[in-house]
Amino acid sequence: MKTTIVTMVMTLMVMVTFAQDKNKKMTFDVNGKCAMCKARIEKAALNVKGVKYASWDIASHQLSLIMDERKTDPMKIKSAIVAVGHDTKELKATEEAYESVHPCCRYREDNTDDSGHH
Repeated sequence: MKTTIVTMVMTLMVMVTFAQDKNKKMTFDVNGKCAMCKARIEKAALNVKGVKYASWDIASHQLSLIMDERKTDPMKIKSAIVAVGHDTKELKATEEAYESVHPCCRYREDNTDDSGHH
């Protein structure tokens, strides 16, 4: 009986050691230009189950996230972002999704920062 309990405790410790992080912090690039883009990108990320925090910086184009790796992964988040019209390094939004963003948010034509306009 004693060895069974010790074995169960050891197994549990190993499982906890190899468990995925429930508060994983990460950042990645997302193309956009303004405050409307910021709101759209953050909303898309936060709508992915497991994303606890999302903040996109207009100047650097960096999306900072806190996510539960047990519930999601970076590609699911990037897929949600491209679905609303914003490119990442790995994934590109479809023309249809890109054309759905407000005309001033179209970042593919030029790289100006319109953050003061919204």
